[in-house]
Amino acid sequence: MRQSSEATSHLPHGEAGTEHDAAATAAHQNTAKYRALDAAHHLHPFSDMGALNRMGSRVIVKAHGVYLWDSDGNRIIDGMAGLWCVNVGYGRQELADAAYRQLIELPYYNTFFKTTHPPIIALSELLAEIAPEPFNRFFYCNSGSEGNDTALRIVHRYWATQGKPKKRYVIARRNGYHGSTIAGATLGGMSYMHEQMPSKVAHVVHIDQPYFFGEAGHDISSDAFGLERARQLETRILELGAENVAAFIGEPFQGAGGVIFPPSTYWPEVERICRQYDVLFIADEVIGGFGRIGEWFAHQHFGVTPDLMTLAKGLTSGYVPMGAVGVHDRIAQAIVDNGEFNHGMTYSGHPVAAAVAIANLTLLRDEGIVERVKHDIGPYFQRALREAFEGHPIIGEIAGAGLVAGLQLAREPRMRTRFVDGSQVGALCRDCSFNANLIMRASGDRMLLSPPLVITKQEVDELIGKAKAAIDATAQHVGAL
Repeated sequence: MRQSSEATSHLPHGEAGTEHDAAATAAHQNTAKYRALDAAHHLHPFSDMGALNRMGSRVIVKAHGVYLWDSDGNRIIDGMAGLWCVNVGYGRQELADAAYRQLIELPYYNTFFKTTHPPIIALSELLAEIAPEPFNRFFYCNSGSEGNDTALRIVHRYWATQGKPKKRYVIARRNGYHGSTIAGATLGGMSYMHEQMPSKVAHVVHIDQPYFFGEAGHDISSDAFGLERARQLETRILELGAENVAAFIGEPFQGAGGVIFPPSTYWPEVERICRQYDVLFIADEVIGGFGRIGEWFAHQHFGVTPDLMTLAKGLTSGYVPMGAVGVHDRIAQAIVDNGEFNHGMTYSGHPVAAAVAIANLTLLRDEGIVERVKHDIGPYFQRALREAFEGHPIIGEIAGAGLVAGLQLAREPRMRTRFVDGSQVGALCRDCSFNANLIMRASGDRMLLSPPLVITKQEVDELIGKAKAAIDATAQHVGAL
């Protein structure tokens, strides 16, 4: 990896240069040691470990604001906020202090056996203030995956309390993502995950995603396509029998599937269908929640109201693991009034995680970060992206709002013709961005950006400049520029 200019610019010539060379050599040796140990003992998520070990992992050693530093001294702008989660940026002392104080005061206790503790009480009160009016109760877990497992348990318990235990089917979408547990991955519609899962959760079925660029014919408008895809839900409910369908789950915008924003007609029709057939609506807010697109929760951007919403990532800005499920008052009351709910984890409502979440949500609220995403930095980011890539020879679509975007790579953008080897082109573009010290994720043939919500306009310009360079390099490689 190249040495960053930030690490060298302050050094004079002569002896200092020799000292720098020695420091660089030591850094590379340290990186080699890290990589060898990582290859020997660490199994990475979603990785071809043989290929990764031959190449060697990039070792991240420090972070501040929107930047990361690797073990070779390269400064990297994080265009993905970690994994969509570091909303308030890296290095916020307020979150570290909250964790430390709680570790000293009460590092752990469970919320089983008729017990609770002040941090989880305060967090629940704060979430009820932030969330839309129907959401006043919250169940806690450790991740978005566990949140979606929990949502399933709540849905099935709710229908049992209503005397409708036959309502078991949950309808999800192809190319949706709901986590990596067996239940979460079954709900998700990622075929490559299902191929490695011979054991799946029963009573989960899928319908098509509302992906206009990639799946609509040329003879249909965006609005008509949105209605067509929404009405697949109604068709599937009628096939299964409404008396057998418990819930529909969907991300307000598809995150890992490519930052796919549905046509404007889609969500209102989905909500209408759920209400008509008495089917619960679960909004997976793991990525969209806590300000990502300029509302506290992404479903608010689309003007719909779910019955449950799953939360994680931005809840603590990724500083410690935590997930939750927000439960509509109507559903929560049925759980409260009907005996024991036999579900929970050792770390449900962990006091340190709760303390960090409180500090994080307080920053998002008191510093006006969510409002800034909606009215200032989000529009700036979206406008700058469109100006940078207008008429680009391999960009067919820019989807997004606030501080999230999906850039569609295409062989013939105006015709909506995708690359035959789109995943390979996406991987090439990702590698070009990494080499330029930008974290930009590839999801098949879509390039994804989701920076920390505290990014400045100058940093947006830097990020988009590096993204443009990476996509230009990709276009040159495929002969389009």
